Amino acid sequence: MPTWLATLLSRRMLICVFTGFASGMPLYLLLNLLPAWLRSEGVSLKTIGLFALIQFPYTWKFLWAPLLDRFVLPLGRRRGWIFLTQTLLLLIIALLGRFSPAGALTAIVWLTALLAFVSATADVALDAYRRELLAENELGLGNAVHVNAYRIAGLVPGSLSLILADHFPWETVFSITALFMLPGMIMALLVEEPAMARGAPHTLREAVVEPFREFITRAGAKDALLILAFIFFYKLGDSMATALATPFYLDLGYAKSDIGLIAKHAGLWPAVLGGLLGGLWMVNLGINRALWLFGVVQVVSIFGFAWLAALGPQSSIDAAALARLAAVIGFEALGVGLGTAAFVAFIARATHPAYTATQFALFTSLAAVPRTFINASTGWLVETFGWTPFFLLCALLALPGMALLLKVAPWHRCNT
Repeated sequence: MPTWLATLLSRRMLICVFTGFASGMPLYLLLNLLPAWLRSEGVSLKTIGLFALIQFPYTWKFLWAPLLDRFVLPLGRRRGWIFLTQTLLLLIIALLGRFSPAGALTAIVWLTALLAFVSATADVALDAYRRELLAENELGLGNAVHVNAYRIAGLVPGSLSLILADHFPWETVFSITALFMLPGMIMALLVEEPAMARGAPHTLREAVVEPFREFITRAGAKDALLILAFIFFYKLGDSMATALATPFYLDLGYAKSDIGLIAKHAGLWPAVLGGLLGGLWMVNLGINRALWLFGVVQVVSIFGFAWLAALGPQSSIDAAALARLAAVIGFEALGVGLGTAAFVAFIARATHPAYTATQFALFTSLAAVPRTFINASTGWLVETFGWTPFFLLCALLALPGMALLLKVAPWHRCNT
């Protein structure tokens, strides 16, 4: 058996499948199912766009990440937090469907904000566990597997739940969706706690200060700022372009079942293929060159959405209309699958094994800023300028991240 295949089929890669699924499920519920639910209940695009602000915990999770390093729960420092957060997520998702956007929008805002907070906390534990589990030469492939499973998790709220919504009340849909948090809970019970690079911090101050001091000391102040700027900008354009994806498809005339059966599947499998190929190619390319090559595909794919928007709403959804949608989404998903595999591997490489929870949380929090705060303006941008100019702006905003590669990941410095 080839070495790459043996590594791909190892127990550690299987665990990465579960960490990705457990991490992706609640986020895709917020990104895909929540907007579709609100839009189908008559909520305006401006209000739906502002709902992106409830995702603020993803950008601030580094503030409480030291708590997960400092305090150890009964199942272990990583497993205990994973089990607790997955259990809470199951309960919150099931509860969310009991409210109606027409009469309890405020309650939905608070409940989804709590969902985002617990989900972000779960990400801290899951990311730290995965970083401590994988060897240095497994970071590229392991994180690619994680990203693939993360994407596959989106099939539940972004496809299955939408299909169910055409046949069942929303309360039933959310209850069924909540059950998909069970795999993460079961994983936490069955896996072993990873070996720690260092002992748990003795004080909360040590847990807070040391991760930041180590990163700045290791990289240097100037390079540290460049790395943080790159993490912010690399996914900015793509994140904005897909922020209102489901309402965009609905405005083009596609039914919820069309989106569930065609659009989501067309986006899933190219993303899975892209993530898997990205992880395997990184073994030979190295992370730096992968960021360059995959980033170009990621930027170009945004123009497909601009083309669909230029065509405008479809008077009838025939096979050609479905094929166009599938082709555009499939290419975008391929680019994102490739780009995300390299991006997450870069973040993991920038993290010191001794400070995984806090540093990983810091980097991924920064990467989530566009999705949370900047994406809140997407509804206003679309209603002011229209879909086509909006997507062209997204492509333009993807360029600064590519330019920063000259400093943070030079092509000639082929790091693994």
